[in-house]
Amino acid sequence: MKKKLVILTGAGISAESGIKTFRDAGGLWEGQSVMDVATPEGWHKNPKLVLDFYNQRRKQLHEVQPNLGHKTLVELENDFEVFIITQNVDNLHEKAGSSNVLHLHGELLKVRSTKNDNYILDWAGDLNFGDLDNNRNQLRPHIVWFGEEVPALEEALEITQKADVFVVIGTSLQVYPAAGLIEFVNPEIPIFYIDPKPALIPNLKNHVEIIPMNATQGVLFLQQMLSDLI
Repeated sequence: MKKKLVILTGAGISAESGIKTFRDAGGLWEGQSVMDVATPEGWHKNPKLVLDFYNQRRKQLHEVQPNLGHKTLVELENDFEVFIITQNVDNLHEKAGSSNVLHLHGELLKVRSTKNDNYILDWAGDLNFGDLDNNRNQLRPHIVWFGEEVPALEEALEITQKADVFVVIGTSLQVYPAAGLIEFVNPEIPIFYIDPKPALIPNLKNHVEIIPMNATQGVLFLQQMLSDLI
């Protein structure tokens, strides 16, 4: 039986493929206020602005590729049962070849009905005002906006509690509830935290190994460290 390696990834791993994050620009995301494009209030205020914003993100996603960090996580499947829980809405983990990926905050290449959360479609191109579900309700990006519930959280908690090893990559651990997952890792389980500017993690009983590197360097370093646990 392979050990269960659970990995929480954040914007840092995607940034190295060229995907910008709003935290890099003082609360602006590609020139837009997060409140205008990533909240239910922003959607109700100006849905066309929100649709255009995510159309641009979708176009950008088609232009980027997985980096060495993504690809090295795939290699870890040779020795571990790997589960990736990601805060990222891109498909770079899947594109690299990872087998088990759970998206906490939705997926950029999917859309859903504004009236039926279970009506979800794959969507690679632009989403426009007037694109409707089968009951003629407007479609919206399949993204968990600030202030909305995180439907995948319960499954993420179950995966986290089964971890034999838990890894955090490229996240400031500031966005909840995703950041709170680390508190559900069993106390005897080792935690590895890869980030060039790691956050303080108080009151954890686990041993936490800090790897102060960017994602691509840190995952290669992690791969060497994990070889001792196989």
